[in-house]
Amino acid sequence: MMKNIFFLLISIAVVIILWTTPVLYPLKLLVVFFHESSHALATILSGGDVAQLVLLKEQGGYVMSRGGSRFLVLNSGYLGSLLWGVIIYLLSVHTRLDKAALMILGIVIALITLGFAGSLFTIAFGIIAGITLVLVARYLSQDISDFILRLIGLTSMLYVPLDIFSDTISRSQLDSDARMLATEYGGTTIMWGVVWLLISIIIIFICLRRSMFKRSAVR
Repeated sequence: MMKNIFFLLISIAVVIILWTTPVLYPLKLLVVFFHESSHALATILSGGDVAQLVLLKEQGGYVMSRGGSRFLVLNSGYLGSLLWGVIIYLLSVHTRLDKAALMILGIVIALITLGFAGSLFTIAFGIIAGITLVLVARYLSQDISDFILRLIGLTSMLYVPLDIFSDTISRSQLDSDARMLATEYGGTTIMWGVVWLLISIIIIFICLRRSMFKRSAVR
């Protein structure tokens, strides 16, 4: 338990210290990739088709799609990227499968990129990110793979509520997923933002609590 708490504190400190620096830019962009990938996967799982997934260097992005459950797709962005972060973080904490998990993550990112990327920037980022994670898992130590997984998972989790607050509450005039939900299903942009914010905070709290007080079981 003490080791998990130590790594959690170290990881949070790294994220906070580097949050506004260019160092975390690739990680923030990776979270945006998770967000847009969640839209794409929700579209496919609900019977739709994805034309393209585009990342923007300004830490934005969009998915062009047709069909599928509009309600599910619009809800899947922030909550989907949160789920990516939770799974990645808990895998790093509760298993010793860090190298395998990191390699699989890299392959999944590369496959999503090859399947849906709709711009050169998206292709370049996705392929470079995927290959980098695979190489780290293949050639660097278990501890480094573990730390990178935790950093990716934690950054993804922390980024979500901050992004929700920024896009749907403090700047509710933006053309966000929440605004589209409000337009198509009722309510207000801020209402949907608050719902997502509360859900994300609760899930993050449960995840971090579980990571601190449960011993690793899978070896």
